Amino acid sequence: MENRNDPDGIALTSHERVALWRIEAELSEDRRLVRCMRHPGGRPWLPLSVAALTCTSLLLLVMGILTSDLAVLWCFAALWPVTLLLAFRLLRRPTGTEDRGRP
Repeated sequence: MENRNDPDGIALTSHERVALWRIEAELSEDRRLVRCMRHPGGRPWLPLSVAALTCTSLLLLVMGILTSDLAVLWCFAALWPVTLLLAFRLLRRPTGTEDRGRP
């Protein structure tokens, strides 16, 4: 077999190389996959945001209950849904449910 300049020392036939090029071409057309491969860490800001928003929400809740200040309670009421939304996105991320139902 002839050397194909493969760093692993594995020689491929021309048919195998053409098949690999076709597979690579098809995979490179999938924008979601290309974006995912470029950013393997995903969303590094998401866990930090959820932690910070959860701490802030709980602090606002406790302060609102202790002081009975309506402004503090309204701030909690505005922040809590955002915290829950990001927490659900964080929990949903590792399971891969974002792509469910799509071909």
